[in-house]
Amino acid sequence: MNTGAIAGEQDAARFRMQVVAESIRLFAEQGYEATTVDAVAAAAGVSRRTLFRQFRSKEDFIFADHEQLLVRVAARLEESESAGEDPWWSVCLAAEEVFAHFAAHRDLASRRYRVVSQVPALRDRELVTTYRYQRLFEEFLRHRVPDTPRVRQVAYAAAVTGAHNHLLRQMVRGDESATIDVLRVELRRIHATTSPSRARQVPSATAVTVVAHDVSLTADQIADVVRERLTWHPVP
Repeated sequence: MNTGAIAGEQDAARFRMQVVAESIRLFAEQGYEATTVDAVAAAAGVSRRTLFRQFRSKEDFIFADHEQLLVRVAARLEESESAGEDPWWSVCLAAEEVFAHFAAHRDLASRRYRVVSQVPALRDRELVTTYRYQRLFEEFLRHRVPDTPRVRQVAYAAAVTGAHNHLLRQMVRGDESATIDVLRVELRRIHATTSPSRARQVPSATAVTVVAHDVSLTADQIADVVRERLTWHPVP
């Protein structure tokens, strides 16, 4: 990628973050319904027309960084495929990247949480946005590990997304213990217990049954005693 393209992407990212910050500020001060598109455009230093070239509605303003982040996550997953990385762990690393973004903008994420929690339309939009990350993980696994049952792919993506979302909510609510290090520990646990590549390494459970019998019994008679002890119905 050339320098000009990188600079263009950085400018676009800064613009989106500016729109997020200003829209959150105005929604918090004036209320979501009372805040006009013109007010957000003026606060962001652009025209109404420019704003609508980038976003379709007011709801888009407050989640503008998610669009850029989804593109980054998709690119990260593609890179992991080219590098031949473990697809199951690649999903975990992608979730970490999402968390790292919001941790780097923690104050902004906390203000957004407070605004979104007060507006039903924004809460609905947040749920849809959250699911888009999970869907992205599901489709990546479907492509990378096509022989794995679909239900396992969905369950894995849901587990990773669920752990991420829980800790993210804790973080924006002010929980200092909700960190990316804690997330990494949980993701490793999910990877170790859920991904098929690791699950195959876990030995099957072994059951031990103890049966007392007379030492004078023959092997066939001992077998009959064992069958009787392990069977609920009468042994013929």
